[in-house]
Amino acid sequence: MNTKGGCGKTTIATNVASYYASQGYRTALFDYDAQRSSTHWLNLRTEESPEIYGVTAFRRETPGVTRSWQVRVPPETERIVIDTPASMDRHDLMERVRGVDTILIPVLPSPIDTYAAADFIRDLLLVGKLRSDQTRVGIIPNRIRSHTLAFQALKRFLNSLNIPVVAQLQDSQLYVQAADRGMGIHELPEHRARRHRRTWHDLYQWVETGGPAPAR
Repeated sequence: MNTKGGCGKTTIATNVASYYASQGYRTALFDYDAQRSSTHWLNLRTEESPEIYGVTAFRRETPGVTRSWQVRVPPETERIVIDTPASMDRHDLMERVRGVDTILIPVLPSPIDTYAAADFIRDLLLVGKLRSDQTRVGIIPNRIRSHTLAFQALKRFLNSLNIPVVAQLQDSQLYVQAADRGMGIHELPEHRARRHRRTWHDLYQWVETGGPAPAR
């Protein structure tokens, strides 16, 4: 979740959803973004891919169909992943965070994205009225190049926050290649994605167990 566009929300949502599905969890993916990126990704998945139930939540109600019916999921659903849009007003923000267990915030290593993330985190804590005992928040630096000045500046900003950095995603074309095939990074051949798989494994462990964030 992040109100800044192009920071990697869909990348994270689709990779988390595909991981859970591949682990045997009955998984639903909500697409609240009118650009339909997650929905398009779902349509690219093959019949052999682990099933993910897609919900086109960006659609407005149609005559004779209630909102609750539109966003329903199968009763056996075990994991729900939400892909949020870039722009949300205060009402939308409160609706999106209500009842969620975990919020992941992707941030790109650029001054504009850093400022936008600071504003969003402030709104999330004040407007969203999150309670730390109910909802955990983790930050994910995305498309990073470790030795650049931009990434070092982002690290300084993140160190000033009392929010854990739960993963760091490298700038890699493998994410693009996986998305173009309706896949998650861990669904690519292991010899190609081994390094990235370790990063995602740490993220999943944090989401599921609530343990300490991985070392930066």
